[in-house]
Amino acid sequence: MKRIPEPELMDTPEQAAAYAEADFEEPHSQIVSQFQRVFPNVDVSGEILDLGCGPGDIAFRFARLFPHSRVTGVDGSHEMLKLSEERAETEALTNRLTFIQGMIPGVPLPGQSYDAIVSNSLLHHLHHPEHLWSTVRAYSKPETLIFIADLMRPDNPETAREIMEKHSGNEPEVLQRDFYNSLHAAFEIEEIREQLQQADLNHLQVEPISDRHLLVWGRFDGAPF
Repeated sequence: MKRIPEPELMDTPEQAAAYAEADFEEPHSQIVSQFQRVFPNVDVSGEILDLGCGPGDIAFRFARLFPHSRVTGVDGSHEMLKLSEERAETEALTNRLTFIQGMIPGVPLPGQSYDAIVSNSLLHHLHHPEHLWSTVRAYSKPETLIFIADLMRPDNPETAREIMEKHSGNEPEVLQRDFYNSLHAAFEIEEIREQLQQADLNHLQVEPISDRHLLVWGRFDGAPF
């Protein structure tokens, strides 16, 4: 089916609260498991950049997975970042987790490069997907671990609705609607391969990892822009 872009930001209190309170335990646990699968026996003890961090659950999981790391989360949504900052205070992790509001590629970041760059469910929100890949290049150094997970666009609206009902049928209506729209806004694997080719990142691997998710991963082997 044809891609239908959606708004780049989820910035209403209703959306932020619904997203933060939703049950993402299974897919977010899988994100961590997939990272360990593609980068076995890796211990990240430096700087991790989480692009499109939302309310921060993935950032917190990577901070726990790598206790000697420092994580910088970036998101354009003020409402989402309020929740992530409150959680960092509650869990006493403000010394290891930093959250910055801004939009890529222009948001100023504290580091010149990062040891790992991760992102979950940002790509499908972008009207200009090249902004993600240019940011990945700009903040990578040789051997930076790149790990980008996102939704994968189904073949037709009927399949999109089946996936939505299967995985979010018990969630609030606002989350069901956003998930259905996000499936329409997601990219196909071949589209992402074309994006990587244009960004000179075609050494990265692209693969499906579930009925609704795909993964882009690898080690950066070039020079930043």
